[in-house]
Amino acid sequence: MSWARRGPKRDAGRVDREVTLKLEDVPPGSRFQGYHTITVRDLVVAPQVTLCRRARWRTPDGETLVAPLPAGVLGGFGPNLRRFILAAHVQGQVTTERLSAMLAGIGVDISKRQVVRLISADLAAFETEDRAVLEAGLATARWITVDDTGARHAGRDAFTTQIGDDRFTSFRTTYARSRLAFLECLRAGATEYVVDDEALAMMRRLNLAGAFVDRLAAEPGVFPDVAAWHGHLDRLGLSEATITPDPVRVASEGAVWAAIRARGLLERTVIVSDDAGRFRAGDHALCWVHTERLVHKLVPATKLRAPRDRGHQFQTMVGTDSR
Repeated sequence: MSWARRGPKRDAGRVDREVTLKLEDVPPGSRFQGYHTITVRDLVVAPQVTLCRRARWRTPDGETLVAPLPAGVLGGFGPNLRRFILAAHVQGQVTTERLSAMLAGIGVDISKRQVVRLISADLAAFETEDRAVLEAGLATARWITVDDTGARHAGRDAFTTQIGDDRFTSFRTTYARSRLAFLECLRAGATEYVVDDEALAMMRRLNLAGAFVDRLAAEPGVFPDVAAWHGHLDRLGLSEATITPDPVRVASEGAVWAAIRARGLLERTVIVSDDAGRFRAGDHALCWVHTERLVHKLVPATKLRAPRDRGHQFQTMVGTDSR
């Protein structure tokens, strides 16, 4: 019987254990010719309960030292269990109720509340990775699509913004629906504000009063966080102004946009949106769905034809709004 190697070869070097299978009742006089190998892929799903005995010491000055837990242990649950819960919930879209029932069926003693805690607690490592993905995407994307929708967050009305292309997608939730909130999402976790030619050009496009532009142009620089930035605006007198557009908002939009560009993000990237004003920054384009909507606003008109006129002469399409 001919045995052909099956399955992908890329995991052949990732063997976890080896098993030697022997033949019983080999006919006398047979000659051993080595082994035929085949890689078998399987999945082991079983509960594992580990008792951790943590060494505890008391120092001469009365301090108690306790040996740390292994990395990834959270609330008495190990990293592999949490990895499974996150993968099932986020990638498999399995609800917490079903996850609790599934784990109970396997033999894991865990409640729904504990499942929710493992999904939502101690997410610093994931947040760092998420920011890195967004930054890498914005640094290399030729285009990104953006859109937002209303969402409830922490018991308050909020807005979730989608940012991405055909390689990555990122979601950001904010409590404001504005251009400044959108630009804050594009910063990928950075906090600085930058006043340079890029910032001043955007402030002028957004009709910031010339006197304020001149004050900001006289003192360019990088401000590390929102407190330093608003302190700078207070000193320049922008916070006291009551004119429209709001000088603080427009100056902040320009400074955040300049900070984005200073990090090398969105240099040759087209932002594709539904034409909402808050998404207008840098190079902008309409998505094809919203471009089509403009076509339906056009009202075509034709000449009145004489009874014997066999031609179909049409006037140039008139671009009037159907409303």
